[in-house]
Amino acid sequence: MEHIYERKINYYETDKMGVVHHSNYIRFFEEARCEFLQEAGLPYDMLESKGIMSPVLGFSCKYKRHVTFGDIIEIHTSIKEFSGVKFTVSYSVYNKKTGDLCVTGESNHCFTDTNIKPLNLKKHFPDIYDKFNSLIEKNI
Repeated sequence: MEHIYERKINYYETDKMGVVHHSNYIRFFEEARCEFLQEAGLPYDMLESKGIMSPVLGFSCKYKRHVTFGDIIEIHTSIKEFSGVKFTVSYSVYNKKTGDLCVTGESNHCFTDTNIKPLNLKKHFPDIYDKFNSLIEKNI
């Protein structure tokens, strides 16, 4: 399943050259991931109320074309991998006006309890495991 998150670039998100500062993509990806999970019925507040945390383990980002103030971007978000203990989210950022692919990236996460100990969703939360598993991007 792929989700598309749309947002307009604000002036304060750009640098002296008028280009989105690279550090903002981490924020954009988090916004897109949170909305994706919300739409999928797995909002962070619900997960956390059950004692499920999902810290970031790693992040990667590749810049292909610049994005500037006023541009509208679409962030295509999907779950690339899921094991029940870890998952990887994939992001592709497009300029809505031109259709150009501007940025790609991934974030890696794990599930822990509130004491930051690894948590296996399949064992402890099979219903949530099933929902996450249904979101995996199928390569046919």
